Amino acid sequence: MIDTKIKTLLTLAHIGNYTKTAEALYLTQPAISHHIRLLEKEYGIKIFYTNKKKLKATPEGEILIEYARKVMALSERARQAVEDSQRAIQRFSIGITVTLAGEYFVSQVFASYFKEHPEIHINIVVNTAKKIYNMLNSYEIDWAIVEGDIPSTDFTSILLDNDYLCLAVSPKHRFAKRKNVSLSELKKEKLILRSPKSGTRQLFEDYLLTHSENIKDFNIIIEIDDNTTIKELVASNLGITIIAHSVCKNEEAAGKLVTIPIDNKKMTRAINIVCNSNFRHTDILEDIRNLYNYVYNSTAGLD
Repeated sequence: MIDTKIKTLLTLAHIGNYTKTAEALYLTQPAISHHIRLLEKEYGIKIFYTNKKKLKATPEGEILIEYARKVMALSERARQAVEDSQRAIQRFSIGITVTLAGEYFVSQVFASYFKEHPEIHINIVVNTAKKIYNMLNSYEIDWAIVEGDIPSTDFTSILLDNDYLCLAVSPKHRFAKRKNVSLSELKKEKLILRSPKSGTRQLFEDYLLTHSENIKDFNIIIEIDDNTTIKELVASNLGITIIAHSVCKNEEAAGKLVTIPIDNKKMTRAINIVCNSNFRHTDILEDIRNLYNYVYNSTAGLD
């Protein structure tokens, strides 16, 4: 279904070398060069710079490669959909941001929903929000659960939840009895935070900027993309953290962590189910939202 030239282009763009691409595709190097020349003639462009030591796509080449990825992804989805129809199953690839992948309520929703729908098979991809949106755009995944702002109106979204970031400390910490904490006080503490690329971290840094503060002025002793580890370290009073409230509700209820507002203001984040506008199974997304609300509210209570 896919033109051989498209496969050659994508493999070459990925490997970055004509000889190794020829080896990977079991073709000769002249055949690889011929495929690229045919594409350049067809679209009237130069796909790769010829005067660079390292293979690099031209701006027009980048556009062609981007669309080639979409074509390849759609072809693979079509093949998989036909096979799934023959086997009477439905298969979905779902993207989840790193922050949400470790949250109790998300895993509970998936476990409950797919237990009741054994005909649905899923593949979960965990990545940053930016990469997940890129995968949605290229049809590499069907839908996603992400936090933060949605970058394009081309996507359809269903609001799953409104969450907020808070300060979490050990019950033994000196802040544990406080009603709120100022940013200036936080500068004197040891912070354990998510990595700079995470949605939680970006929201915190944006919050700091709106208050004329900079993350560089804070004492970050550990950066790690694992909420469970962060909560364990904080509960052991090895530092404090800025974390999504929904992530630490169980620990707060069990008395392992204490959450405190910062300057009496909330750093809010929306959690959305997002898909391309032509996604045909929005009924499943509505079911997921309803189940999420049931699990979240019955287990943790409303904010």
